[in-house]
Amino acid sequence: MTHTDKQVKQLDRVIIRFAGDSGDGMQLTGDRFTQETAAFGNDLVTLPNFPAEIRAPQGTLPGVSSFQVHFADHDILTAGDAPDVLVAMNPAALRANLGDLHKGATIIVDTHDFTARNLAKAGYTDNPLDGDTLDAYAVHTVDLTGMTIEAVKDFGLSRKDASRAKNMFALGLLSWMYGRPTDPTTTFLTKRFAKVPDIRDANLAAFKAGWNFGETTEAFAVQYEIKPATLPPGTYRNITGNLALAYGLVAGGVQSGLPVFLGTYPITPASDILHELSKHKSFGVTTFQAEDEIAGVGAAIGASYAGHLGVTSTSGPGVALKSEAIGLAVMTELPLVVVDVQRGGPSTGLPTKTEQADLLQAMFGRNGEAPVPIVAPQSPGDCFAAAVEATRIAVTYRTPVLLLSDGYLANGSEPWRVPAVDELPVIDPGFATEKNHGSGDDAEFWPYLRDEKTLARPWAIPGTAGLEHRIGGLEKGDGHGNISYDPANHDFMVRTRQAKVDRIADTIPLVEVDDPSGEAKVLVLGWGSTYGPIGAGVRRVRKAGYHVAQAHLRHLNPFPSNLGEVLAGYDKVLVPEMNLGQLSLLLRAKYLVDAVGYNHVRGLPLKATELAHAIGELVGQAEGIDVELGVWGEPTQKEHV
Repeated sequence: MTHTDKQVKQLDRVIIRFAGDSGDGMQLTGDRFTQETAAFGNDLVTLPNFPAEIRAPQGTLPGVSSFQVHFADHDILTAGDAPDVLVAMNPAALRANLGDLHKGATIIVDTHDFTARNLAKAGYTDNPLDGDTLDAYAVHTVDLTGMTIEAVKDFGLSRKDASRAKNMFALGLLSWMYGRPTDPTTTFLTKRFAKVPDIRDANLAAFKAGWNFGETTEAFAVQYEIKPATLPPGTYRNITGNLALAYGLVAGGVQSGLPVFLGTYPITPASDILHELSKHKSFGVTTFQAEDEIAGVGAAIGASYAGHLGVTSTSGPGVALKSEAIGLAVMTELPLVVVDVQRGGPSTGLPTKTEQADLLQAMFGRNGEAPVPIVAPQSPGDCFAAAVEATRIAVTYRTPVLLLSDGYLANGSEPWRVPAVDELPVIDPGFATEKNHGSGDDAEFWPYLRDEKTLARPWAIPGTAGLEHRIGGLEKGDGHGNISYDPANHDFMVRTRQAKVDRIADTIPLVEVDDPSGEAKVLVLGWGSTYGPIGAGVRRVRKAGYHVAQAHLRHLNPFPSNLGEVLAGYDKVLVPEMNLGQLSLLLRAKYLVDAVGYNHVRGLPLKATELAHAIGELVGQAEGIDVELGVWGEPTQKEHV
């Protein structure tokens, strides 16, 4: 596609949100815009946001679906707090998202559905496009649906089917506005609808019509340019957290030489892990969709007993159901990776929204003393490395591992540098192949003799001659593994299982503190997906001229061995979380540090702007000064956030 001369304005970053009814294809539109942006070479972070209902009433606020993409010519960490551009496909989409916009933001509205009926559904008594309600914004009223129907009229579609291509018209318009390459979308549509030529051609025509409308209309006099970002050398691809996590499990299987077995039950927002792993039989991956959560984890434990890498994936409610079986894996000391893609709770809660409220469940949510290592990725791409690390710990130490992702990471995306195979750790399962106790004719296999370094017990594959052994949920006698009700033995075995988990700290990295000036009195400590908002908030405080340190935890049980020393080095410690203070509670209990919580449980990621002010307030208290951070939000201001 070519374009005529129009004013081109340089921006360093922009945040765009596509919003409409859940049937308007906003997730597809956002995903295609993201793929175009990734192909162009910008750094980007995305935030899909969709309703939990399979089909909420059309045109209502609960039915609004949105997709936000933040892209820039520099390194960014979040999907952005406030959109610079909102594309609203109906009144409900406008009303649901208007409060998130900063003054001066651009709003592109599809006027076609602004009827009295749809306005009433959205809770409007008057049409907000009339009068001065939206005077604080740059509003473009466009009949996207009408122009789409006109653009595809030659393909013989019904009016209803023709109108469904309006998301591609909107995508074409935004692709023109921001100079996105169009080949990725053209190729995608051609392949996606190859078996239905009329639908394929209609979507292609709508996409081109949107581009051409931007090119020719006087309503959009400015085209924007955001140059590619400078990233470290390597091969990059755009990736979501669930996809990266699935790839990490495949890599963990390859690096350990173990077939991967996923026993799982579909649950939002973890189901895509099952969908992806089911495609990789060529890497020795077997997927089993069980009848329920308990059957899924039980099958995974059985696979581990048979010498596979047992994996089960779920969300918070599923972890609750699996808790007894996870305790069985603790007692039998078998490798098991339990993926918890956290969502809003309790109970069914907010299935499509993000939260970090399963940390204490992961830490303590089993009967008895049942310690389990916990690993948490910090970004969508980091889900790959976290999955490999969870595999390493599970196999090396013969233990179940909780891998805590969340809905924001699972569905969000970012550019990810594809690692070389030689960058990945070699994971040795070290299967037992011979008897390990006694000698000669009296030699036996004892399944609970332990490696002196790791305290891991031997892993003997069933069918290995001479290594038959008893296993199960009852307490084991030290070494020989026979059932034991001896009080002293139970005390010893409980302490040994805890000591085994504690020893994992010997093979995990120390906490790295980002404290450029070395003068900070405040440390901001996070875990999981708060990495982006914390990093962005810290950048803003530093840019204003103040000192603040930042650190992030991947390993939450055991903690890195130097964490206590790090915490003691600062006057105040701020712990931002999407819960009511679960990591804060653990830090206070273990290190007696007066951790200050910054807690929001909104089903959305923390906002960097709000967090920056919380950091600034704590810096002011620690240093006895007044902290002034100013106001952010203009898309032309280079914030590097």
